[in-house]
Order: sequence, then structure tokens, then C-alpha cells
Amino acid sequence: MTVSAQSERRQGGTVLGFPLKGFGLFTSLLLAFASAFFTFFATTAVAIFALLAWNLIGHHKVSYADTYLYVGFPAGVLVLLVALPVFGVLWLRAKARA
Repeated sequence: MTVSAQSERRQGGTVLGFPLKGFGLFTSLLLAFASAFFTFFATTAVAIFALLAWNLIGHHKVSYADTYLYVGFPAGVLVLLVALPVFGVLWLRAKARA
């Protein structure tokens, strides 16, 4: 590992190889909304499959539209409410260092 790579690693951490320093405002907002968007669709897909199994195994008639309202939407909003301050703080740190 080179000296510049070691110094960059000490200055800011990484998550899955992405550096957690120097985000601009647009990048921070984009990452916050993208994480909420992904969470909405991932939790909705899992809920639909779980409801499919529930309906097939128990012979129930629960509407699949409930997964959007009661699972996907709250999960997406919760992640957005957490991600906006997190990425906002990262953006403010980058502004303070510049």
C-alpha cells in the first residue's frame, strides 16, 4: 500500500469501497434518495413474497396493495429520514474542510 493510499484511508472511511468524504450537495441528496428508493422497493418485494406465501399456505385473501402502504412506504420514509441527516453531515464536513 502506498503512502498516499494510507493517508487517504486515515482521513476518511469507506463503505463498500466508496469514500465517505468530499460529497457535494447534489451527491449527498442523490445518495439519500437512492437509498430510500432502494429500501422501498426491496422491502416491498420481500413483503409481497411473504404475503404470497401467507395467502397460499393459509388460504387467506389479503390484498397485495397493502405491502406498499404498510411496509414499503414506511420503510422508505424511515430510511430517508435517517439518510438525509447522515449525508447532510457528510456534506457539511466536506464544506468545512474546504
